[in-house]
Amino acid sequence: MKLEKSDILKALETITVAGEGKNMVESGAVKNVITFGDEVIVDLVLTTPALHIRKRAEVDVMKVIHEKVYEKAKVKVNIKVEAPTAQPQNNEIKGKSIPGITNIIAVASGKGGVGKSTVTSNIAVTLAKMGFKVGVLDADIYGPSVPIMFDVERERPLSVKEDGKSKMKPIENYGVKILSIGFFTQPNQAVVWRGPMAAKALNQMIFDAAWGELDFMLIDLPPGTGDIHLSIMQSLPITGAVVVSTPQNVALADARKGVAMFQQDSINVPVLGIIENMAYFTPEELPNNKYYIFGKEGAKYLAEDLDVPFLGEIPLVQSIREAGDAGRPAALQTATPTEKAFEELTKNAVQEVVNRNDNLPPTEAIKITTMAGCSAVKK
Repeated sequence: MKLEKSDILKALETITVAGEGKNMVESGAVKNVITFGDEVIVDLVLTTPALHIRKRAEVDVMKVIHEKVYEKAKVKVNIKVEAPTAQPQNNEIKGKSIPGITNIIAVASGKGGVGKSTVTSNIAVTLAKMGFKVGVLDADIYGPSVPIMFDVERERPLSVKEDGKSKMKPIENYGVKILSIGFFTQPNQAVVWRGPMAAKALNQMIFDAAWGELDFMLIDLPPGTGDIHLSIMQSLPITGAVVVSTPQNVALADARKGVAMFQQDSINVPVLGIIENMAYFTPEELPNNKYYIFGKEGAKYLAEDLDVPFLGEIPLVQSIREAGDAGRPAALQTATPTEKAFEELTKNAVQEVVNRNDNLPPTEAIKITTMAGCSAVKK
């Protein structure tokens, strides 16, 4: 059988390049296709040297040609790695920093209901247990839940003088400093604000607060990708972002968009990794059994596909939900599998922050414009 180059290219358009979100042809990874009868040679150029990415690309090319073009085709794949040209460091412009705060980590999710606030709270108390100075900014204006998870929903921040100015003093519990719009509203009061009002409230909690010295500020972002996310990234030099997802496809599809938002050229916030929540269920009476209710290792495979670190998995455990409702994060339960799981992923996240700070310049600030979307700007 004589193979046609056009058929090969059409088949290769169904393969997504890891970390780029584009197909092989569209991304320019396919440099050449040569056919001789039933033989085909595909030349690929990839931007990552990771062995598993190269191997996967080779397997995907062979598989798709056999499945979509000719099952007996003799396929050879030549792969060359060309690292992307590094941008000069002075192109990375640090945004308006908060004195005393070393690292700012945005915790995001593509969709609601994946346990982002629960993960944020447990990472925060785990960091505090490790000896770090930690703060949490609850940026979920319309659904603040961090005060409940820290058992401080009835607290109200006090005003303190700092450098002659009145500032909010964050509420503190379990060694974590917390600010949330939930402190300024009644429990049954809905926050019905337009974007500019929400952004103004966030800026006040960020810059008009006496955070003091912090090793880590965790920002619990709202679900999705929208105005609040852009406002935060416009205001702060985010060290990096962590994306939380559950294993099922409907959550992973949105998590992929969350990663893509941070990786846009105009935003360019490093993604520290992906966390898989509700990874599996283990009954108390059967501690050695794992039931993959929402699918198996979906977030782990997504991390591999996007070429970002996989930070760890959290099981679906009743005590995690109960602990959150009771206002005492489950990571505080000593000598339990839950504590161990949160410690492991928190250590991985800290290591990725160290790697990021060693290898990358400060994150750029972004300017939000009505017509042109996002663009880089000096602060």
